[in-house]
Amino acid sequence: MIGVMTQESKYPSDLTDAQWKVIEAAMPPGIKSGRPRLRPARQMLNAILYVQKTGCQWRQLPHDFPPWKQVYNTFWRWRQRGVWDKLLAALRGQLRQARGRNAQPSVAIIDSQSVKTVSKGGSAAGMRAKRSMAANAILP
Repeated sequence: MIGVMTQESKYPSDLTDAQWKVIEAAMPPGIKSGRPRLRPARQMLNAILYVQKTGCQWRQLPHDFPPWKQVYNTFWRWRQRGVWDKLLAALRGQLRQARGRNAQPSVAIIDSQSVKTVSKGGSAAGMRAKRSMAANAILP
């Protein structure tokens, strides 16, 4: 059933039922105190995925999605709460297990090209920019 869109799906970026089933467990529950959610989390996630997939501006969301400001605020709140990190970690663990590996990696390799250190506080700290005389059109 992976890749099969439901009747509610209108865009290729929308989650299928199988994809939502996997992601739903990692999604944050609604806040118990305060105002209840106005829109289902799946609807908000579909709108966020649409923006990410198409590269459109938040304000350019089609009208069949929730209002752009609600979608953006949900995206921002989930970012602040670490929802995206938790979601990616859960999906990465499932993918690793599906490939016959441990959910969590046991080894990390860092070489000298991965981590650069400079004793002077950065490459820009010790060097001054040189101005080209040709750029200023000043000749000697």
